[in-house]
Amino acid sequence: MILFQKIRWRNFLSTGNQFTEIDFTDAQTNLIIGTNGAGKSTVLDALTFVLFNKPFRKINKSQLINSVNEKDCTVEIEFTANSIDWKVIRGIKPNVFEIYKNNELLDRNAAAADQQKWLEENVLKLNYKSFTQIVILGSASFVPFMQLPAGSRREIIEDLLDIKIFSYMSNILREKIRSTNDDIRELTIRRDLVEEKIDMQNNFIEELENRGKENIKSKNEKIKQNLKEQNDLLGVNEFKNRELESLQTRIESFTSPDKKLKKLGTLRGKLQQKVATITKEHKFFNENTVCPTCDQHIEESFRLNRINDAESKAKELQKGFEEIEEAIRLEEDKQTQFKVLSREATNLTHDISKNNTRISGIQSRTRDLEQEIQTITEQLENRNTERHALEKLTEELEDLQSKQSNQKENNVYNEFAHSLMKDGGVKSKIIKRYLPLMNQQINKYLQLMDFYINFSLDEEFKETVKSPIHEDFSYESFSEGEKMRIDLSLLFTWREIAKMKNSASTNLLILDEIFDSSLDGFGTEYFTKIIKYVVSDANVFVISHKTDELIDKFDNLIKFDKVKGFSKRVDK
Repeated sequence: MILFQKIRWRNFLSTGNQFTEIDFTDAQTNLIIGTNGAGKSTVLDALTFVLFNKPFRKINKSQLINSVNEKDCTVEIEFTANSIDWKVIRGIKPNVFEIYKNNELLDRNAAAADQQKWLEENVLKLNYKSFTQIVILGSASFVPFMQLPAGSRREIIEDLLDIKIFSYMSNILREKIRSTNDDIRELTIRRDLVEEKIDMQNNFIEELENRGKENIKSKNEKIKQNLKEQNDLLGVNEFKNRELESLQTRIESFTSPDKKLKKLGTLRGKLQQKVATITKEHKFFNENTVCPTCDQHIEESFRLNRINDAESKAKELQKGFEEIEEAIRLEEDKQTQFKVLSREATNLTHDISKNNTRISGIQSRTRDLEQEIQTITEQLENRNTERHALEKLTEELEDLQSKQSNQKENNVYNEFAHSLMKDGGVKSKIIKRYLPLMNQQINKYLQLMDFYINFSLDEEFKETVKSPIHEDFSYESFSEGEKMRIDLSLLFTWREIAKMKNSASTNLLILDEIFDSSLDGFGTEYFTKIIKYVVSDANVFVISHKTDELIDKFDNLIKFDKVKGFSKRVDK
């Protein structure tokens, strides 16, 4: 059980910088009064804000801070749960969220949202919806149980019966099923891959056994063809090498024709110069009897001798010139022959080189074939190794199939457990077990408020209403005052269930303006008797405008008023 002790706030809504405090344990029944806007309902917003970080009424969080001071908005609450003293402080400008356990501040290692979740799940043991269903009944933003959607109704009942653990377990199992399905899919993929490997290995062994020798034979045939082609090319090269040696011998027999031609050309030039000189001299003595230079007479005998000498020398030179011309012609023929032989030698060298390249290619292909034959031979010799690899793959496949089978079996159990944890499983049986008690308590409180109908909830938390006047009624068929009686009966019932289960039981009950709108005089009378004599273990706070009608019915009076623009408690 949670025993709420004190709450205090400052700079919260219209409250000033001084703390306003309410002691929840001061009296059993408490009436909170005040004019409109005086701040009497502020306690509701302060309570839900400090515990759940959201106000009870529809107010933006930024509007909670006092608009005059605009800082140091703080709400503090003290309570006891499971014999441990707790204190929660929450503030705005600056943002504060502190949790004290037995006066020691807890380390804040997590984000604010995670710390809030920890507070709700481990300390308060209820969330905002459940808290407002068993602690607060208001006229502002409160949504009565019967106006909530089916999912929210179930969530509240699960909180009260302390069976949300089954929802958590359901989520865990659902995640486990999803993870196991992922594992099964992965194992299936791995199994398919191993099966493919086994097929490939079987085919490989079959290839080794059935086609290995045939491949070796085929490759040996190719090697023979290569060797024949290689030998043919070697024979051609041998013949061409002999031709080349013969050509080189003939080429070497030629002394360099270029040098001889150059030398003969030089001799021919000298002879041509001498011929020109002799021709000039012969012409001179033929044409002149007197020296044109000194005008002396040239003796006739001398002149004739010189002419004869010139003619004799000219004949000799002519013969020598003809011999040189013949020698040049012979050397030019040799040079032409030398070039032809050199070109033939070059062609032979090129052919030999080309054949050598082909021979190298043939030898390379032959080596590759020999290597392939060696590999196939080794594989044939090592078939036991390949069979051992096949056995390993088979063992791996069996292991994967076993794991997959185990995972599928686990999933069967997980899915069965998950079906038990879902709404239609164990939770449904527990709820079904408590439904008669719930309906009994609801009708008990309805009768205490002088409302004689038979109101019952089914497993889907849909109502069935029977009255002496009408058989088929629903919650929406009643007047606002009658709805309020049903809402109060549900509120008291949920408190009793929570107390019985010790799941979300508290000493606090706050009712906001329920007397001011829907309850008539008779309803008010019966209700005040219930909170005074039936709900005797709670500290009840009623917020109301009906001061005159209610003031004598409560143990304690708390009054709020506006003082200099700020809400302030003024009852003391």
